[in-house]
Amino acid sequence: MNDSDTPAREPCSDIAWADGTWTHPPVSAIERGSDLLVTAVEGSDAWRTTSYGFVHDSEHALLAPFAQDTAVEVEFTAAFSEQFDQAGVFVRVSETHWIKAGVEFADGRPQLGAVVTDGASDWSLAPVPDWRDRRILIRISRSGDALTIRAGADTQLQLVRVVPLVPDAVAEAGPFVCAPTRAGLTIPFHAWRRGSADAFLHGAHDDAGPR
Repeated sequence: MNDSDTPAREPCSDIAWADGTWTHPPVSAIERGSDLLVTAVEGSDAWRTTSYGFVHDSEHALLAPFAQDTAVEVEFTAAFSEQFDQAGVFVRVSETHWIKAGVEFADGRPQLGAVVTDGASDWSLAPVPDWRDRRILIRISRSGDALTIRAGADTQLQLVRVVPLVPDAVAEAGPFVCAPTRAGLTIPFHAWRRGSADAFLHGAHDDAGPR
């Protein structure tokens, strides 16, 4: 994807860490300057049924209202080293309908992906080995009947996934972290922002639909 394929991002405003509510409290969440350092509980995760047969509902997601025609952005450092360490953006409609998108350490390297859950979970991944220990931006834009997920290291974003979501759904969104296999995972979150939804799925010159 080149610069002309990436829709322009409207200016965003910061969301205060104190404005969010945890789905499940982490071991600790400490403000250090403008960052929030979140330490996950060992075994924390979000998954429903598919392939594994279990339901895990113990993620640490800091959520605020996610209205139609808005976008949410989260920045964090992908300081991962153990299987299934993960962080990114969590969107919650209900206990059985939610989306998480971000970076997850799987099979020995960082992977960019998303889990979409509506009763049961799915999972999509793509390797991003050079993203380890880098500052990552995850952006989810809500417009019409869709969520558009983008991500990038530093500022260059790529399209990750387009997810259906009914326009009148009441949703919340914000940063999340999970540590399914170990204790001691601490992720520094650098920013949580809200802005206008992306105007285009692809670049402004492109109205032909997916390629």
